[in-house]
Amino acid sequence: MGSVTNDFLLGEKVSLRQFAKGYRAGLDAVLLAASIEAKPDQRILEAGCGAGAALLCCAQRLREARFAGIERDKKVLELTQQNVAQNALSDRIEIIEGDVGQRTDSLLNGYDQVFSNPPFFEPGTIPKVGEGKEGAYMAETSLTDWLKFMLHAVKPKGRITIIHRAAALADILSFLQPRFGEIQVMPIKPYAGAPAKRILVRARKGLRKGDTVLLDGLTLYEGGDRQLSDRANDIMSGGQLEWI
Repeated sequence: MGSVTNDFLLGEKVSLRQFAKGYRAGLDAVLLAASIEAKPDQRILEAGCGAGAALLCCAQRLREARFAGIERDKKVLELTQQNVAQNALSDRIEIIEGDVGQRTDSLLNGYDQVFSNPPFFEPGTIPKVGEGKEGAYMAETSLTDWLKFMLHAVKPKGRITIIHRAAALADILSFLQPRFGEIQVMPIKPYAGAPAKRILVRARKGLRKGDTVLLDGLTLYEGGDRQLSDRANDIMSGGQLEWI
């Protein structure tokens, strides 16, 4: 299985065991988790949870919600279960072995919210990625099928939230607009005035009201020394990402 490191997120509020080689969870997972808002007792699913970084960060902050994560990689699932137990969240997080490419009846309309950080690239669109990173970066399941899974699993009027490359925005909106309402797009920019590299998009299933809204978004760094902005620093320490 390879060597494993013990890492920390949210100012050491969350501990995370993950493989030393391959995909390493970090900023995208924290941003996604920070963007989720929830009412008490809501059921929230992460599609493709990996070792559980975003799932754990979300559950750590939203103490009155219940969570589930679905993951197909058997090698990762053992780490995910360990991480849930290590963070004392076994009473509020369920880990499901399953494939986002298969929309099972048991998940149909089952969750108040679904969120995801899917693989970013289609095969053949970028050079070969590093050892162990194929499943995280290269999409065997297309973005459209990933969104279909989220549509399948979320309840009517429930919310989905996704983080992705800014270049994928047109494809995401093309899928969402006939099926969702209250669509909001938050650009994530490295520096003020720079093009957004990431986007967070959220929407509500089945609604037919409201314009698609492009928000001002989040700027991660100030100056040239990669010093986190005050807002980004609060998020990385466990704060919520406001949709503004």
